[in-house]
This record gives sequence, structure tokens and C-alpha cells, in this order.
Amino acid sequence: MPDTSRLSHFQPAAPGSGNEDASRVRKDGPAKPSACVSANESEETAFAWLDRFFRGASMRYAPNAPILTGFAAVHDWMVHMSRSPGHNLDLTIQAFESMLGLQAYVAHRVSGQEPENGFSGTRFRSDYWKTFPFDLPARSWLSMRDWWRSATAPSRGLNTWSNEHTAYWAELALEAMSPANVPFLNPDVIHRTLEESGENLQKGWQNWLDDMRREIGGRPPPPHEGYEVGKDLAITPGKVVYQNDLIELIQYGPTTDTVAREPVLMVPAWIMKYYILDLSPHNSLVRWLVSEGFQVFMVSWKNPHPEDAHFRLNDYLDLGIGEALNAVNTITGEEKVHACGYCLGGTLLSMQAARMARDGDHRLSTLSLLAAQTDFTEPGDIRLLVDEAQVTYLEDMMELEGVMPARMMSDGFRALRPDSQIWDPAVKTYLLGERPPIFDILAWNEDATRMPSAMMSDYLRGLYLDNDLASSRYKVDGRAISISDIRAPIFAVGTNRDHVAPWKSVFKITHLARPDVTFVLADGGHNAGIVTEPGHPKRHHKIGHTMAHEHHLSPEAWEEAATQRDGSWWLSWRDWLKERSGEPRRAQKRYGYAKKGYPVVRDAPGLYVLDR
Repeated sequence: MPDTSRLSHFQPAAPGSGNEDASRVRKDGPAKPSACVSANESEETAFAWLDRFFRGASMRYAPNAPILTGFAAVHDWMVHMSRSPGHNLDLTIQAFESMLGLQAYVAHRVSGQEPENGFSGTRFRSDYWKTFPFDLPARSWLSMRDWWRSATAPSRGLNTWSNEHTAYWAELALEAMSPANVPFLNPDVIHRTLEESGENLQKGWQNWLDDMRREIGGRPPPPHEGYEVGKDLAITPGKVVYQNDLIELIQYGPTTDTVAREPVLMVPAWIMKYYILDLSPHNSLVRWLVSEGFQVFMVSWKNPHPEDAHFRLNDYLDLGIGEALNAVNTITGEEKVHACGYCLGGTLLSMQAARMARDGDHRLSTLSLLAAQTDFTEPGDIRLLVDEAQVTYLEDMMELEGVMPARMMSDGFRALRPDSQIWDPAVKTYLLGERPPIFDILAWNEDATRMPSAMMSDYLRGLYLDNDLASSRYKVDGRAISISDIRAPIFAVGTNRDHVAPWKSVFKITHLARPDVTFVLADGGHNAGIVTEPGHPKRHHKIGHTMAHEHHLSPEAWEEAATQRDGSWWLSWRDWLKERSGEPRRAQKRYGYAKKGYPVVRDAPGLYVLDR
């Protein structure tokens, strides 16, 4: 049964009773009220209450909102297909040609002939898949996948939303039907079972039982040996010098005699633990910055609990970046600060920068945005999980929970890459009996966080659905903010294989902001493309500068004109920061500033990052 302790959030309130849930009416944040509760409503009927309770309770136990969205999209696609006889005829011919091709292939293989053309697929990498008869189901599945991709390709007259969602659900279904998932069709599983006399299946069964016990018990994955926070990861020396209900602020100790005058304040995304920027010693961006002569401070977000449900997105601006910036100014005695935000931390930082610019606050010397979007019209694959229906269901579920569970965010991202994030690991873990190899980024990725319900609603509606930030409608302190007000020079980084924040979406900062913008296109994905330490093999990046007075370029035109550089983008960023820093100063050995209200609280990495 659902947790009835939170049912007070659903009780219909009589006008003037004093029990109205005022937190549901936005005075700040997204310009438009939530669709599930009108800002003008003073009373919620029992029928509407029942709807919200049902949606929230059902979403809590099953992700039915994405399924319902998929049904609607597929229905629209089917109606469109029923009115496209030419397209249907083309698909019929493709299916017939594919069938003939498979028949010819089977005839060749049965007669003992080697195939003229091989095949490839990420799920069929081993040589066993190229042997008869295992190549037959693999080739059949690949042919079926190709046909469905043609069937769900963009078609004139079909709206983009229905097309993308239909293609996504078709891909999910196809990956589930892959012969690689079936033990008696997968030659890797068969050979391993024969070699180990079935021991792999026994190990896989035990792995499944362990995972089910943890899932039913609601327990997070245990820390991996050799990848524990504070022992193996996030071990750059430092102290927590400030703490409030949302953040701990970490100050890192200098390792050089002099440091750049302006300190660097780093703001990670609140949907992740900060130590993605302070992983192992060899690939820690924090440790590297410190070694290059910078004073570094890090925001470590609290992993919220149900009692933190009331925190809004604007609270993350005030208690997060605002309080951290005040502390850095006081501790270092410097007014100017280099601010750096990663992922949604960069989005939040751009909001704070716009707010400060609007209010005449010029403390930001530079603004660095790493894989951070400010315009959400092209947000990447996550758009498949964010629409009005899914956000409404999620809001109603969060009213029961108080927070968005950590597993829901991580499960959503895994569903966007079902082959590599769901089925391939499942085959290895449960059929081959081996846990996937662990490394630092993967250990960090499993250390997921929760999100307060009020903040998550502000974020999904105000930024994703309504795109209020890019449209200069998002309100802070009762007044709209605009990215175009920012005057601090910007260093923005996108990565060429990022499906979370596509680089062409990140690139839009060059159109929204008016200062000089240096844009870097790094090699890699959303995480690995950012965590790219100097000396990393085969890494390269492109860099280009857009001056405030110059005409804007399209992403394609910028990429063609950009300069190619070998090695990590960290080196280009270091040089960019130093060019915009004042005269070096003697390194400050003191942590915090107790006389001015910033005593040392505890050693880094602090407590918030350890909360699972």
C-alpha cells in the first residue's frame, strides 16, 4: 500500500480553511503554473484528488506514464500509416526483398558455403555468432531491425513527437527480442555453460537473487571495493568550510607557492554526486586544477530526503550558488571569482549569472559551462521521457514520496540505451555469471541521488517543457532573468557523443549570450568527454571563439571553422582562465575564515556525498 503518511498533500482543502497547499502556486520560477493544479484554483475537488492519488500511487510501482505516452504515439503513427499507401507499398517491397535475401543466405549456409557478406552488431561481437546456425537468428533479427527503422523513419505529415516516440518504443521492443538475450540462441552462453558445466548459470542465479533482494528492500548498490568515496575516490585534500540545508562547500588546499588571484568555484549537477569532478587521482579535474595553481572550491549537494520536498529550484540558487559565492568571497578576500558549472550545475550557474547581471552584481570574472544546456528545445534523448503526461504522473508520484527516487532517474537514462545499459549487462550478469568490470566513472554513476519534488517540478516544467530560461521568462525574486544580460566571458564545452546534452544544444549559448564565447567540442560522451585528463590517449578537441560583435554561426559552420587540437581540452581551459586572471598571489594555507563565520566543519569529502 502507498505510504499514507504523505496523504495530507493530496487532501482537498476547503477555501479559507488554512490548509491550502500554497507551495503548489508558483510565485517565482516557471512563468506558467503547473498543469496539474491551476494557480487560480482555491479548491480541489474530490474527483481531481482521486485522479492525482491514483496516478501517483500507480507511478510509484510501475512506470506507466511512459507506456501510456508510447500508446498514444503508436496510435498516431498507425493512423498516419493507414493513410500512406505509397509508404506501405515501399515497406512491403522492403520486407519481401529482405525475406528473399534471408532465404538465399540460409540456402548458402545449409549447403556449407561461406557467406559472401558478413554482418555486424554490438550484441554479436564474438566470432561464435558468425558460425552456423547461430548466424541465422542474428541475421534475421538485424533484418527485422532494419525494416522497423525504415517503418519508423521520419515521414511527411507525421508529427515529430509521435515519430520519435514510436521509433523509441520499436527499438526497445526489438532489443528485448534480440537472440542475444535467449540462452539457447546465444552461442556465448552455450559455450560458457559447456566449459563451466553450468557454473555460470549458478553464479548468474545468485547474482539475480542478490539484485532482487536489494531492489525489493530499496537498498542502493553497495560501494565497490577499491572505489569507495573518501578512500579511493574524492580524495583531493580539503576541508568543508560551510554547510547549510542544501550544500557543503569544500575548500581544497593549495599545492603551489602562488595561485591565480581569482578562486574557482565549481558547481556540479544536483542530480549527481560532485566527485565526478574529483574521481581517481589520475583523472581528477579538481586535483589537476589545484596542481596548476588555482584556488578551488566545490559545491557538494545534499542528497535530499522526503522532509526536503519543499525546496524549490530558486532555493538551489540562493542556498546553493549564492551562499557558496558569498563564502568564497569572504574566505579568499577576493571579489572576483571564476565560476564553473557541469551539466545541470552549469544550467543553474547560468541562471545565477543572469540574475547577478540583472541586479548589477559583477563578481563573476568568467563563466565556464561544461556540457550544460541553456536552451531546451533540443535537449537530447531525454526528451523521450519528458512531456506533459509524464511530468504530471511524476509530480503526483512525488507528492507521495516527497522526492524523486534515485533509481527512477538512473532507470530512465538506462532505458535510453537499452542495448548497452540493460540487455548486454543482464546477459553478462545473469547468463554468463560475471559482473561487468567496474571502474571509477561506473562506480560514481551507480551512486545516484534523489531530487526534492518541488524543485524537480520547477526544473522539468520551467526549463524542459516551457523553456522559460531561453525565452527570458524564468523569474527569480519576482523578476525575469535573461541569459542575454550576462557580460562575463564564457568558456563552454560540448562533447561529440553526448546523448544527454547534445553539443549542438550546448552550442546555443553562443546565440543566447552577448559576451565573448569560447566554445570547445571535445571528443567523448557526457561524462567521459569531460573527465579527459592530459595524457589520455587518442583524445582531441576543436576550439573556436565567437566575439561579442561578430555574427553568429551555425553549429556546422562553427565546426568547419574551428581549430583542431590534440590532447585534453583541460589544457585549453587552463590557458583561457590564466589569460583572464589577475596577478598571482601567495597561496593561502588557511582553511575557512572562522573569525568571519566560516570555520572548518570537517574534512573533505564531507558528509552529504556519503549519504546513499
